[in-house]
This record gives sequence, structure tokens and C-alpha cells, in this order.
Amino acid sequence: MEPAEVSEPQFAPSERPEGRALLATGSPFAPVTYRGTTYVIAQANNALLFPGIGLGTIVSRARSISDGMFAAAARAVAGMVDVGQLGGSLLPQIEDLRSVSATVAVAVAQAAAAEGLARAKLGDVQQQVHDAMWQPVYRPVRAV
Repeated sequence: MEPAEVSEPQFAPSERPEGRALLATGSPFAPVTYRGTTYVIAQANNALLFPGIGLGTIVSRARSISDGMFAAAARAVAGMVDVGQLGGSLLPQIEDLRSVSATVAVAVAQAAAAEGLARAKLGDVQQQVHDAMWQPVYRPVRAV
């Protein structure tokens, strides 16, 4: 990830596209206020897709990853934003990566099952994904 000041487009006030642009960058940028509306700049990052694609594939025990599974992952990410919110982000926030990954994994596992690629029996897919997720919990360390 590049620091924002040396990457991506930098708009001067005279270059703004009159509020008619869809923008996502590879680096984090602060929100921009234009004509009284604050616009959240989406951070387009493959981390929004690939952990969930991997997890959904593992949970479903899919033989391969199909175009349909990738499309399901993309639709899951797109479905996590409010497109009706003026100035809203085009993508979920990177800070929500665990919930994004879980949502993507469920969609991918369901797509694998629908396409006949899943080798695991899927019941409560959401629970199965949750159970398969790594939980950042560590046992206490005792001095001996």
C-alpha cells in the first residue's frame, strides 16, 4: 500500500468532476466534502474478496473455484454498501474485514453448492463459516 500523498489521483478544486465520479483507490484517503456532501473514498483492496473466497472454498470443500463463485463474492461485497446514501463508499470499509470475509465466504460456499462443486454437506452455512474462522484468542501465558 502506497502512502496516499504519493499515489493515486489528486484532484485540485478546479478539476473536480462536478460530483459525477465513482472513485475507489488502492490507498486510504480521507473523506472529501464537495458542495455540502461528504464523500467517503472507497479503498479498493483484494483483501475484501480473497479471504472470504478462500474460507468459503474451505467450508464447502469445493473441488475448484468457479467464475460463479467469484461473481457471488463480488455481489456479496457490493451488497454490503448502501448505494442510496449520497456520498457513501462504493465498498465496505477495510476495518470491517472480518464481517466482509464472513459474508463473502457464505456467498462463495452457497455458490459452490449450487454449482455442484461443494463436497461438504452445507446446512447452516453462516454457522459453518463462523466455526471455521480463525478467532484471535490466545491462552494466557504463565511464568514458570
